[in-house]
Amino acid sequence: MKDKEWRGGVYLCTAKNSFEADILESKLRSENIPSIKRYKGASNFLEIAMGSNVAYPIEIYVPEALLEDAQNVIVAVPLDECEDVDFGDEADDND
Repeated sequence: MKDKEWRGGVYLCTAKNSFEADILESKLRSENIPSIKRYKGASNFLEIAMGSNVAYPIEIYVPEALLEDAQNVIVAVPLDECEDVDFGDEADDND
């Protein structure tokens, strides 16, 4: 069972690997929300030794006062809600 609190933060989510954790951490940082990663098993060692961790999950924690804001920041947006962009015309204009 996940601890709700850890090192002054509360549990936000679990990333599948270090790449996903880095993206989440970067997105939170861009919104001025500090975060901390809690490595499980050998994930911290694997990230240091190999530069990446794809074998163990990484938990993300944020300050309790910013938990709701952080949850809103990491909400996935379905691709079918995105606008269609036609880049063909713009490329022709630059030639």
